[in-house]
Amino acid sequence: MPRPAPYLALAEALRARLLAGEWAIGERLPSRARFAEEYGVGRNVVRRAMDRLIVDGLLEGRAGSGTYVLVPRERLRLVRSRYRERGDGSPLDVGMRERGRADAWDAHSQVRVPAPETIAERLAVTPGELCVTTHYEFLAEGRPVQLSASWEPMAVTRGTPVMLPEKGPLAGKGVVERMRSLGIVVDTVVEVPRPGRANHTQANLLGIGVGDLVLLIERTIYATDGRPVETADIVIPDVRREVVYEFGIDRPVAAESRQPRPHRPRET
Repeated sequence: MPRPAPYLALAEALRARLLAGEWAIGERLPSRARFAEEYGVGRNVVRRAMDRLIVDGLLEGRAGSGTYVLVPRERLRLVRSRYRERGDGSPLDVGMRERGRADAWDAHSQVRVPAPETIAERLAVTPGELCVTTHYEFLAEGRPVQLSASWEPMAVTRGTPVMLPEKGPLAGKGVVERMRSLGIVVDTVVEVPRPGRANHTQANLLGIGVGDLVLLIERTIYATDGRPVETADIVIPDVRREVVYEFGIDRPVAAESRQPRPHRPRET
């Protein structure tokens, strides 16, 4: 029989000790260096083993503090679906059926921010073109569950009442509704999910440890003419949320509607 990977074997050994109550709930675990020495493995093996137990809801990383025993709990489910958005397109309306949905958010916008090269490429504009940026922090039951950094070309909204996403007559209504008020119809959203690890800023805002697992989603919203009108970088902590993508299947056209109509002879 093949032997399990070293980090999986270590994760199971630590799991057994946790379930046996060797460390109390809320207690800080020994350092990675100590576990590496105790088990005769590298620190990377210890890190991966702890990551596994964090994902399983047994441990919690705290920025700048260490790893602690956590009360086992189910991760909140975040469903991202092409059929989820309702009429007003507000952030809270996306995924109203999901458990533990974001029930509050804080946002801060800046105007006249030059687009970095990577953002300019995603928005199909020249690097340095002025944009509106908005940073969001989403909360569920008082806990941070998601970050988002949004970029919109000022050329699209400059001088309009909807230039700032969280101010004006359509504050908080979302990109779709704001663009519709300008006569711009949005019809496509592209998301590129990638695994990643939290940097210092993300860890501090999300209340997790530096290097903890996160899901990074690069989202770009397009109008019907193919023009990108918004792009965003979304960060979701793996320990807090389980992300599920849901897609509808187009229904086939009824057989009778596909059949040609019978030919009627012309009256003379």
